[in-house]
Amino acid sequence: QVQLVESGGGSVQSGGSLRLSCTASGLTFTSYTMGWFRQAPGKGREGVSCITWSGSVTYYTDSVKGRFTVSRDNHKNTLHLQMNSLKPEDTAMYYCAAAPFRYCYLSPGDYKYWGQGTQVTVSS
Repeated sequence: QVQLVESGGGSVQSGGSLRLSCTASGLTFTSYTMGWFRQAPGKGREGVSCITWSGSVTYYTDSVKGRFTVSRDNHKNTLHLQMNSLKPEDTAMYYCAAAPFRYCYLSPGDYKYWGQGTQVTVSS
C-alpha cells in the first residue's frame, strides 16, 4: 500500500519560512518523479514544483521561483520543499504526489499517488 505523508505545515507571518516534508512508503521511490501541489479555498489544484528521480531536474511554477527549493533524499524516501519569503498568496493546502515517469511535469492528472496534504497559512 502506497502512502505519502506530508508534514511541516503551519502558520507564519509574511516573509517567514517553512520546510515541508513528504515521506513515502510502499513504492520504489527512485522510480517516481515527485511533485508538490497546492490548493487554496475556492481554487483549483496548482502545480508548485517537481523533481525527477535523481534530483537532476527540477521545475518551479513562476510564482515561487527564487523563493522555494525542492529536494529529495532517496535513501530516506523523503521529499522536501523549503519555502522562504512566504506571501499571503502562498496560503493553501500543500500536497505531495508521485508520478511514474522520468520527466518533470506539473500536470495533476499525470500523478498517480497523493498525500493527504498539510496546511500552510501566511498572514500579512
